[in-house]
Amino acid sequence: MTDDDRLAADTRLGRLSVTVPSIDETVPFYRDVVGLAIHERSGSRIVLGAPEQPLLELLEDPSASPRRGTEAGLYHYALRVPRRAALGAALERIQGGWQLDGAADHGVSEALYLRDPAENGIEIYWDRPRESWPIDETGQVQMKTSPLDLDAIRAASNNGATVPVDTDLGHVHLEVLDVAAAREFYVDALGMNVRAEYSPSALFVAAGDYHHHVGLNTWNGRTEPAMAGSVGINWFEVVVPDASELRRAVDQLLDHGIDVVGDGGELQVVDPAGIPVRLRPAVGVASPDDASAERSG
Repeated sequence: MTDDDRLAADTRLGRLSVTVPSIDETVPFYRDVVGLAIHERSGSRIVLGAPEQPLLELLEDPSASPRRGTEAGLYHYALRVPRRAALGAALERIQGGWQLDGAADHGVSEALYLRDPAENGIEIYWDRPRESWPIDETGQVQMKTSPLDLDAIRAASNNGATVPVDTDLGHVHLEVLDVAAAREFYVDALGMNVRAEYSPSALFVAAGDYHHHVGLNTWNGRTEPAMAGSVGINWFEVVVPDASELRRAVDQLLDHGIDVVGDGGELQVVDPAGIPVRLRPAVGVASPDDASAERSG
């Protein structure tokens, strides 16, 4: 692949949608523990996020079944806060009203792990300055998993009750069926870069040189694709810089035989594990014809 086949370096993630059995049981967790703001609520749907940025859609389905142990889906999604002080505040909120599942120093970042009331995995993290990230001779990021000094994180807290305005969806980590097939989709077809490789069971990919926008693993041996009607991920969103980049990305997906559906403002593809990925431009809207939305592989 050439550089022209890669996603623009300023591509980012946008929003994530997950199904939960009960909004009323889940929203207090996201508001009071995670620290998200409520943007809108309509019937069985609620949107939360940073104060000025929607990040998470919760869809209520009381009949949703827990994800089976064989089913692909969400490992965790990661909210990125901009400063260590905000991570300290998150730790205080978690320890004050919830259960911390884990914490790690990844070299590139410091991270806290927990689960929502529906058992969806969540990471809250902040990135160390990019110039300090350990990079090997091939250009890949050398992430680690070391103990995190929770006392130091707590001491850095700004005592915030909510996440900062510039919090975003930093990455999603998915349980897939086959890493090689996932690589063909996310790297060869979508145009992300391989940023870390743990052959044969895990791969981290990203637009540009970020440490990862999407993590992919087979650690738990999932054998069935993600299915509608289960608790967990419905879709996540990749936001490209503009309509021109959206057209280029869509044409490349179609050239790889991947169906693209939707209108010009929000297009959708499905990865090999059955997980929908939505694509939209940050600015400008491509028409369906321009985005080749009517074509299929």
